[in-house]
Amino acid sequence: MLATVEQLQQLWILQNLSSENLHQLQPYAELRRFQKDEMVMIEGDILPASLFALIEGKLQIQKTATTGKETVVRMIRSGEMFAAPAMFGDRVAPATVVSQTVSVVVRIDQAAILEAIRETPDMELRILETFNQRLQHLHETVHGLISERAIARLARLILYHAREEGTTKQQQGEVLNVQLSYYQMARMIGITYEEGIRLLKKMEAAVTYRRGGTIIFHDWELLESFAKAENLE
Repeated sequence: MLATVEQLQQLWILQNLSSENLHQLQPYAELRRFQKDEMVMIEGDILPASLFALIEGKLQIQKTATTGKETVVRMIRSGEMFAAPAMFGDRVAPATVVSQTVSVVVRIDQAAILEAIRETPDMELRILETFNQRLQHLHETVHGLISERAIARLARLILYHAREEGTTKQQQGEVLNVQLSYYQMARMIGITYEEGIRLLKKMEAAVTYRRGGTIIFHDWELLESFAKAENLE
């Protein structure tokens, strides 16, 4: 099944393309639907020379260490590209991608994308900006795992999702627009499930956790101070 022009317009890197260019891409844009918890790709897979992006849903990017431990690297939201090596690298999947909800992924042929870049230089800048943001996020993740206290990593993770997903004011307080379970947060910052529970209890004056993964904010300044906690414990 092919993507529609309207679906392609949802992708951040394609938003500056003319209607004519989008119509030229459309025959090379294949859609695939994934169910919740279904694997989109597995780390080490050989991928087709294509640009991968998420049209609808949410994807989780995770890496597996030699010890077998899995760490969640980031979440992919609708409109974002992922698996960059398939487009510009060695075509080896750098991580495992798992669908967190029913998700729709588009795969666009590399040659068609390169032609679009030649006709619209702004698109190349958008792709470079995306890569720069990913590299910065990876640097912060690695640095945090090495040098920061676990409570600082947890606070920064919650703040990151607040910036990316936003919050909504409800009767019980300001609520994060995405649910994060203890298990998800622990995997994202390299700690155990039990330690995640312990740290959130220490932070309950700033944020509280409700069953199902609901995060409620009470004191933003205090949460920022947890995020700035000095180096090693």
